[in-house]
Amino acid sequence: MKPKNVIFWGGTGQAKVVRPIIEAYGGKLVAVFDDNPKLPPPFPDVPLFYGKKGFEKWMKSHVPRRLGFCITIGNPHGRVRVKFHNWLVGIGLTPVTVIHPTAFIADNAVIGDGCQFMAGASVGVQAQLGKECIINTNASVDHECVLGDGVGVAPGATLCGEVKVGINGWIGAGATVLPRITIGADSIVGAGAVVIRDVPSDVTVVGVPAK
Repeated sequence: MKPKNVIFWGGTGQAKVVRPIIEAYGGKLVAVFDDNPKLPPPFPDVPLFYGKKGFEKWMKSHVPRRLGFCITIGNPHGRVRVKFHNWLVGIGLTPVTVIHPTAFIADNAVIGDGCQFMAGASVGVQAQLGKECIINTNASVDHECVLGDGVGVAPGATLCGEVKVGINGWIGAGATVLPRITIGADSIVGAGAVVIRDVPSDVTVVGVPAK
């Protein structure tokens, strides 16, 4: 785990899920940051700071190159994850890719920086994922799928082979996308939906078949 010391941006449920994974690989969570000033600390033993002002004040006593980061903000906020990712990289922090010990990722899959793979997640051969994607619990991304930056695949969802998902696309829990389908940028596939034809950008589809 390099760097060993890691910060989270985002202090809700995603942070609680990711922390045990980084600790399993010897990482240490040293601070959490969030833009919601009313948010209570998610962990009693890790300090919570608010907004960029809180971050900048904290960073005065820390060295960027010695810190890793995870953007622990769930969907449908993939573009937000990418924005914070680029900002922290520009400051000099290192993005950490999070892989649960039970997740499977094919050796020849291409994984962007800062992706997160939860328990039981699967990524098939020659799949390509942009940065800051989240493949959630027991979700499957099959062979040769192409996911843009900030894509989220919710628990139990299945992307069959050669599916393409645009930037900030979100595949809901238990949904199925049939082979060679394209999901446009910023579109949402509702929970349990079955997608049998291409979906344009910036829409929500639901049902069986999805409409």
